[in-house]
Amino acid sequence: MHHFHYQDGELWAEDVKVTDLAERYETPLYVYSAATLKRHFQAFDSAFNRPHLCCFSVKSNSNLSILKLLGQFGAGMDIVSGGELHRALTAGIDPHKIVFSGVGKQKHEIQAALMADILIFNIESVQELYQLSEQAQFLGKTARISLRINPDIDPQTHPYISTGLEQNKFGIDISQALETYRLAQQLPGIDPIGIDCHIGSQLTKISPFLDALERLKDLYNQLSEQDIHIKYLDLGGGLGIPYSEETPPHPVELGQALTKSLQGYDLTLILEPGRVISGNAGILVTRVLFFKQSKTKNFVVIDAAMNDLIRPSLYNAYHRVDEVVPQGRDEQSVDIVGPICETGDFLAQDRLIPQVSPGELLAVYTAGAYGFTMSSQYNSRPRAAEVLIDGDQSYLIRRREIYQDLMALEKPYLDGEGGTM
Repeated sequence: MHHFHYQDGELWAEDVKVTDLAERYETPLYVYSAATLKRHFQAFDSAFNRPHLCCFSVKSNSNLSILKLLGQFGAGMDIVSGGELHRALTAGIDPHKIVFSGVGKQKHEIQAALMADILIFNIESVQELYQLSEQAQFLGKTARISLRINPDIDPQTHPYISTGLEQNKFGIDISQALETYRLAQQLPGIDPIGIDCHIGSQLTKISPFLDALERLKDLYNQLSEQDIHIKYLDLGGGLGIPYSEETPPHPVELGQALTKSLQGYDLTLILEPGRVISGNAGILVTRVLFFKQSKTKNFVVIDAAMNDLIRPSLYNAYHRVDEVVPQGRDEQSVDIVGPICETGDFLAQDRLIPQVSPGELLAVYTAGAYGFTMSSQYNSRPRAAEVLIDGDQSYLIRRREIYQDLMALEKPYLDGEGGTM
């Protein structure tokens, strides 16, 4: 459920007309609903009837205002880089609610997280474990860790967002887990207190979660026999949302299944929801530039492009596209394409939508996760603005980039001045 709805013949975001937003902030424009973010987080967080911590996946939507808002609702943060750590801390998130995942943590990122005293590092390789031990000793800190276990479970999702199969780059093979925990227990500066597992994104069934959990429970029992005392079980995120015809389980179903499976286990559960919180809390508003016909295709050319929303080009992902002000016209099959000089620049292909004319507005739904965060300046296109709606108020939470922003970090080569050997 979300707070984008039609009223008086046009689309509203909460209590604000989308046409007014497009006029004030121009397009392309990301629009987020505070009420939807609150509804989704509270629906997810209340679904687990046991000690737990919900750490929002920062990579899905990293805007400071979004992070701060979710933090006010009680969210922790799941980070995968030093930059995301900096964002989370700047947004006022309690470091003891931050977990650090990712296969390639650099020294400066590890040091920053140690100095912040985050809750847990999710370790993905033995070499990373040694690196963390070295840095913890150097700084006089103790690093609380989980090992991210690769359980070789098929999440039945897109191969690019599958992370729990043995051919994926993520995690430590479950057959090597016990040995690696023994090593972690012996290393100075390391305190193994958790088990971590994340098998993929956009999951539409509960069974892969439960299959992975059974393997983690076996590992937990083995660790208990070795006097390695685990306090946290991190099952990652990945619960899907409806982009099109998907029917993913409600968080309550997942919560009930996990609670039942974990009866008798004295563990605090960590979840890392991302798209299930922010996906349907955002839309991308775009304006029609031209209508173009070839012998075999109709093209609607818009001012948004793959640099603004890359998911359709990268994953062949479906995003619903609707008129902001419906006119009741007949539908036609079109490709909805952007101005970028790539054949792969499309937001929809062979899509039935009402006939539209230049100047009209379209809304691209389910764009609140992995939309702006994956956007770029390809073709030297300034990135879109982001607006947060709260009731009848709109807040510009990231201004639209201008041409000067494109070159702000560049230092032109001029007659060899300033060169170095």
